[in-house]
Amino acid sequence: MADSPVLSLPLFPLGTVLFPGAVLPLHVFEERYRVLVRDLVALPEPARRFGVVAIREGRDVGADGVRSLHGHGCFAQLRRVEPYADGRYDIVTVGAGRFRLDAVDGDSAPYLRGAVTPLPDYLGDADTVGQLVMEVRAAFLGYLRAMASVQGLSVPMPELPDEPLLLSYLVAATAVPDLTEAQHLLGADDTTSRLQSELALLRREASLLRTLTAAPAPDLARGPVNLN
Repeated sequence: MADSPVLSLPLFPLGTVLFPGAVLPLHVFEERYRVLVRDLVALPEPARRFGVVAIREGRDVGADGVRSLHGHGCFAQLRRVEPYADGRYDIVTVGAGRFRLDAVDGDSAPYLRGAVTPLPDYLGDADTVGQLVMEVRAAFLGYLRAMASVQGLSVPMPELPDEPLLLSYLVAATAVPDLTEAQHLLGADDTTSRLQSELALLRREASLLRTLTAAPAPDLARGPVNLN
């Protein structure tokens, strides 16, 4: 099989992990990323994409905030742009495939660019993936029920996909609060191994949540919203 081509891609470092198929809204206020949005809007729609890469060291704001990045990221396809009079933007993007980050051009201005290699999505072990799908679906619903119980809510359970890849990305995008674990799932070699990791994670998280409901629990604070 021929290697995937190496592409040059604008990068948008963030303190979060984007997965294929997930919607990522962003409030763009830093000048360098305002320029990025203007550059993207000038392109034909299919070419309006950039790379979201989680920050390993540093922070996502400030002139020298990013010190190092994780090795895998996700293409973000620009779907909607809402400009403000002062030059800021609200944008909506959708994850559109994984890539390996091979190199970062720190001299590019005003925003980073990366040399990236698109990554295919392999199924993995076809003999076990069907059973894994059933187990992950059940574990995910159990996790959601436990979460609803902790929050004192009664919520309808969603319809979950049967397709292994879609299920693996749905779970990764909605049930993995830890950045390191999310990054591990993004870089998984294949769908089977991603589902195996998710099954263990969901069972662990559901067990922790059920422990919280077994005794008086403190208020649960929501995590911060990532704006830029």
